[in-house]
Amino acid sequence: MRAWYRAWVAGMLLALVAGCGGEAEDAPQDPPQQVALREPEPPSPPPLEVDPMGEAAAIDLVASLGGDRRLRVSGNSNLPEGARLQVIVERELSGVRWRERVSLAAGRFEAGPFGPGSGLPDGGYRVTAELQAASVQPREVQARIGTEGEHLSGPLVAASPHGLGLVVRASRRFLVGSEPRRANERVEVLRVE
Repeated sequence: MRAWYRAWVAGMLLALVAGCGGEAEDAPQDPPQQVALREPEPPSPPPLEVDPMGEAAAIDLVASLGGDRRLRVSGNSNLPEGARLQVIVERELSGVRWRERVSLAAGRFEAGPFGPGSGLPDGGYRVTAELQAASVQPREVQARIGTEGEHLSGPLVAASPHGLGLVVRASRRFLVGSEPRRANERVEVLRVE
């Protein structure tokens, strides 16, 4: 029986070896190539058809001191609707600044109140309203003023301090206090309303 068993084992091994040789039907194929699917890029928005600013840029500032001795700033401008402005109030004596970002609506803006909760101390203050760089403006505003402010003109137009094109800057000096102080330049004295 041992011979028969050996012959059977040898036959099985031979069948296994024969089954592994040659071409097999289920031979592994090349791994499937992976295809990276990209989402289609959204189409770029069409350029806006608007007229560039043809008139000189203007910003008129008005400041008022409320009963809480805090400064409120408002103004008018011919800059495009939705233009982003930054309003800055700086105390001349100490250099302390307060800022607020506002958007132009119907040619007007309002900012404030500026100053500490206890109110502004007497002294000189510089109020500035500045059109921010074109790169941070809405598309509609950029279309009117240019991608670097190149369509802006007038005496209030200046180079951006960061090299980002042209900006518009209007500034006025105000004195806060109960008594007018001597000054060598024209200033407006604000009294508590």
